[in-house]
Amino acid sequence: MAASPAQLRYLADAVNTASPAQRLVMLYDRTLLDIRRAGRAQESGDAFGAAQELRHAQQIIAELRTSLRLGDWPGAENLASLYGFLLRELIDLALHADAARLAKVEQIVTGLRESWSAAGAALIEATTERAETAAEGRARQAGQVAWVG
Repeated sequence: MAASPAQLRYLADAVNTASPAQRLVMLYDRTLLDIRRAGRAQESGDAFGAAQELRHAQQIIAELRTSLRLGDWPGAENLASLYGFLLRELIDLALHADAARLAKVEQIVTGLRESWSAAGAALIEATTERAETAAEGRARQAGQVAWVG
């Protein structure tokens, strides 16, 4: 079923207003959807449909891998290796159905999704706290200026 223009506009707005961490979570959500659809297709004997879903998941993971800036943080190389592993598994699973391996891939992607979701929430909380502290400081300062004046 094709998305309506209103649905496409809503999706575009959601992506355009999301933080980088939220965008990552969206990509993991879509990857999980692809993996789950592939699993259902494999269960029903639809090898072609499963392969299509897994190819889309591969594209997302490949994009995540190539967009990593390896020198920016110490864990980037480990994450790149994990993406490489996931990509190899997804490619092989498109050729050879294996429900147990697909479940392990889903588990890894779920863990990544949860980690980035928690990191994004922590960042938003920290940013909000800093903004509130700064606003309180400005309000106190403005009150002192008004009192002196």
